[in-house]
Amino acid sequence: MEHTAYFDNAATTFPKPEAVYRFLDSFYRECGVNVGRGQHKLAAKAAALVADTRKRLLELNHCPAHSVVFRPSATEALNITLNGVINRDNLNIYLTPFEHNAVVRPINHIAQTFRLNIYALVFNKGESRYDIDAIRAQFAKNKPDIVIASHASNVCGAIVPFREIFSLSKRYGAVNVVDMCQTMGLIDTDISSEVIDYTVFAAHKMLYGSLGLGGFICKSNSYLPPLLYGGTGVDSASLLMPDALPDRFEAGSQNIHAIAGLYAALNWIKETGIEVIYEKERENHHRLLDIFKKHDNISVVGGMEESIGVISCRFDGYSADDIGRFLSERNIAVRTGLHCAPGAHHFLGTFPAGTVRFSAGYFNDNVDFEQLEEVLNFIHANS
Repeated sequence: MEHTAYFDNAATTFPKPEAVYRFLDSFYRECGVNVGRGQHKLAAKAAALVADTRKRLLELNHCPAHSVVFRPSATEALNITLNGVINRDNLNIYLTPFEHNAVVRPINHIAQTFRLNIYALVFNKGESRYDIDAIRAQFAKNKPDIVIASHASNVCGAIVPFREIFSLSKRYGAVNVVDMCQTMGLIDTDISSEVIDYTVFAAHKMLYGSLGLGGFICKSNSYLPPLLYGGTGVDSASLLMPDALPDRFEAGSQNIHAIAGLYAALNWIKETGIEVIYEKERENHHRLLDIFKKHDNISVVGGMEESIGVISCRFDGYSADDIGRFLSERNIAVRTGLHCAPGAHHFLGTFPAGTVRFSAGYFNDNVDFEQLEEVLNFIHANS
């Protein structure tokens, strides 16, 4: 099998740690049963795995008193939170300029029912940073009711100082939601603060777990109405969903296979050290940037000082899709287009063509970079 230089880690990290593959296989063979749907040892073992995975996720995020809700994706988790908190007319909603469609589309759908006032948090392009003083003035002029921030952009990697912004918005009683799909498992972050209401995650990204699992972390006294209704394996005599967390949101069978993958990945993160993982990702991020600097036919979009290893590029004389196909034919995996974040491309000036996105991960190695540089040299020579 030919080697693929994988630079699409912002979509899903690949490969996963070997420990994840081993545990997934053994657990699913030995205990691939439903949670809360049986009074037998296998069901109890599966339930214990789910409970332990929640505990380990809370430990990773330094918030042991919070609750973890598992859903099939971060998109569903965002739909639950946004449909729950955006529930009346004339709410002032603040977003970063880089939000994903998993945020933007639910809000625009809800806006068909309620009149909403939507504002972009001020980002200073010249200094490549969020303007905290300008944001403070924004909040004073139009009191924030809800603030939603992706911790890091999936287009250009820009990191938002969300705790600083949330501290300002919480003075007005705002509900604060952070999307950590690109950073949980990568950047060591304490989310126990009272200014953070909901934190959304995806297991298959920087947590190095399986596809098919996401969710949110919230204070244990939080209340939102359910988005889905059905069996939970508890309180089955009631015709209504349970009030208790996380059962209120976990209708249907849990994806025990994906939860087993997250369990193993959390163990790997703890054993490896999140600081070590971040440092390796930063090293690979800078290695990509150094390669691009050698090619005057490649321009990096954004170039944020505070960013993760997500880099969007344009190639002189070629469309993003043309470059993506060319790289794919030579076993280099990237993503092209708008990356489900059209607002970010409007802000960065790359709409509608989009960009070629390279996203580094912990497991990128010398072979990957050498393979990439060889192909980029060929494109450069033939431009």
